[in-house]
Amino acid sequence: MSISAAVAPTAIDAGPPPETEEVDISLSRLRPVRILHVINDLRIGGAEMMLYRLLSQSNRRRFDPVVVSLMDRGSLRARIEELGIPVYTARMKPGRPTVAGIWRLIRLARQIKPDLIQGWLYHGSLAGQVAGLVLAKKVPVLWNIQYCVYSLSFEKKLTAAVVRLGALMSRLASNIIFVSRTGQAQHQALGYRLEHSCIVPNGIDTNLFAPDSAARVSVRKDLGLPQSTLLIGVIGRFHQMKDHANFLKAAGQITKRYPEVHFLLAGRDLDSENRILTDLIRTQGLSERTHLLGERVDIARLVGALDIFCLSSCHGESFPIIVGEAMSCAVPCVVTDVGDSAWMVSNTGCLVPPRDEGALAAACDGLLQIGPAGRQRLGAAARARVARLFSLPSVVARYEELYEQSVATAALEEEAGAIAYQRFAG
Repeated sequence: MSISAAVAPTAIDAGPPPETEEVDISLSRLRPVRILHVINDLRIGGAEMMLYRLLSQSNRRRFDPVVVSLMDRGSLRARIEELGIPVYTARMKPGRPTVAGIWRLIRLARQIKPDLIQGWLYHGSLAGQVAGLVLAKKVPVLWNIQYCVYSLSFEKKLTAAVVRLGALMSRLASNIIFVSRTGQAQHQALGYRLEHSCIVPNGIDTNLFAPDSAARVSVRKDLGLPQSTLLIGVIGRFHQMKDHANFLKAAGQITKRYPEVHFLLAGRDLDSENRILTDLIRTQGLSERTHLLGERVDIARLVGALDIFCLSSCHGESFPIIVGEAMSCAVPCVVTDVGDSAWMVSNTGCLVPPRDEGALAAACDGLLQIGPAGRQRLGAAARARVARLFSLPSVVARYEELYEQSVATAALEEEAGAIAYQRFAG
């Protein structure tokens, strides 16, 4: 089994942010709008990468972003700070929100004095809402929901409790941003108040994720493989919802007909230390043709080297950004029917049912049979679809439009409240 790994650096607390002078929100046009982004941690993942790319593309003359990571970990922290954006931490522990951690978050929010709070994922959105409630003046709080909930029985007890709490608190949000239509509908069924909600898909950087013949050559060289080797890949953290077992069982079937095919797996905990994963690989007879790369930062290079990309997830996915990234690299995709993956891929790839390794193997077989020219045609159509519907600039523009609208609405509400008070007092 070919192994290489990347280790995420340990984040260091930046300390408390500097005190800033209080400025009335009605004067926000005279200075950038300060946006406090709250997220669980900054390890590499779909939502975390979307935040990073949003920050990297945002109009800094108009918006002044600050990031608070609830937990002090993640390799993206350094990359965000390289953009000149401060990152702070509430130093919370996984699965254990404490009074001390919540108090640190409140202190940070009061010192940062945001004009708007953007929460990311369930924990970040709820934490951002709590922070917004204790500020000296009301500021809009936007949530970002990147998840689909097919059944709360699929979730851990704590996650299910957080989802239910989100439903209760959703009426407080100024806007809830969903990344998929499926996710929006599912959360409405769970009791989320969606009077103020919208759908903004994750954005794909088509310049970074682009067809790259050099990547194909270099990755095969790194893995010690002939340049003619066919490579099928899965990229994403090790989690039950990703159903790597389904992919590996399909891979076992594929090798019976195509013994020359190799398989690449990259993501958090997809490494030789994962005994569950290595046992599955050995059971399927794939030890000599499976490459576990662990968490990596060169995702665009790895995806660009693939002949076929697979999404084998069985639930949870909403708008799997890695599928869009593979499409942008002109790599045809085989995806399970979860979240909005069917809409994303459309007729540029293959759709199969979840938990069906036979269907997954058959779809990959079909893409292998059409040969390089056929895969190239599908890949070109996939890239064109991403450029038309999911390009990063268009998504960033949508976020900035939402921020502008939210701040303007808050200013009008504050002005109306002041007028009403003056009339009452007079």
